[in-house]
Amino acid sequence: MRSLLFVCTANICRSPMAEGIFRGLLAASGTEKDFVIDSVGTHNYHVGEPPFPAAVTIAKHRGYEIAHLVSRRISPEDFDRF
Repeated sequence: MRSLLFVCTANICRSPMAEGIFRGLLAASGTEKDFVIDSVGTHNYHVGEPPFPAAVTIAKHRGYEIAHLVSRRISPEDFDRF
């Protein structure tokens, strides 16, 4: 199984949008079950919060759903998992 972790500073805009787009592309190709995908931030500014409203709107406008994602900070375990 392949794994991919998207990383940005706070995990409320760039990395959740990248995760949503990649999940959408994999779903369209029927290969989502072959991947472990997540997104994280390098800082804890917004841990536990949903993506930034503008990011949700832009992603949705392009056909990707990210509103359900929740910000988290990268952990040591991520280096083993991804």
